[in-house]
Amino acid sequence: MKNRFLKSLRILLVEDEEKLSKLLKNAIGESFYSFSVAHDGVEGLEMYKKILPDVVITDIMMPRKTGLEMAKEIKVVDRNIPIIILSAFSERDNFLSAIDVGVVKYFIKPFDPEELLEYIESLEELLGERSIELKDGFVYNKATKGIYKKGRYVTITKKEKLFVELLIEEYESASSIVTYSEIKAKLWSDEASDERLRTFVRRFREKTSKDLVVNVKGEGYQIGVSGNN
Repeated sequence: MKNRFLKSLRILLVEDEEKLSKLLKNAIGESFYSFSVAHDGVEGLEMYKKILPDVVITDIMMPRKTGLEMAKEIKVVDRNIPIIILSAFSERDNFLSAIDVGVVKYFIKPFDPEELLEYIESLEELLGERSIELKDGFVYNKATKGIYKKGRYVTITKKEKLFVELLIEEYESASSIVTYSEIKAKLWSDEASDERLRTFVRRFREKTSKDLVVNVKGEGYQIGVSGNN
């Protein structure tokens, strides 16, 4: 079995050559948490928005929307996502355009699937900075500012998302605790009572986990991070 890092990744392959997409999925697909396949740039963009993959692998020349056109639109949503281009040698003139889009790697067909797998494995340091492992199996993705569990997006309200952002920002600073008054001022425009805040936090915990938000008595709240007591 490949390492734990690979097993945590959601991969999106956008490739109109069915033979190649099947070959790659059979050769390396089981190395990842999930390996989804789209068959053109339009379908690829739709699938990207649905699954929010960690890595996108795409062909260049495809019907309806090229890989580079799709990549530009994806980069608007997440400018840091690694995008890997698969290209025929005759399309090498697109290499400079791929650099402009922010593509991290360019594989010329035909190539060894194991080389692709090894390259994705080398992205561990880059991709590791994109997420924070939280308590009870939850993960916070700093690029999308969303919470996930087992690779699936956890649906929360706008206020709850802002609440999590506050906790994460403070976790990454020197303090790690967001005070009750800071939370109330940020989440509500009117005067909010302590009971209103407690009810808000209780409902958030019911959606996620009681361990995800830690109450520091008399001070405020902090995010429950995996590995911390």
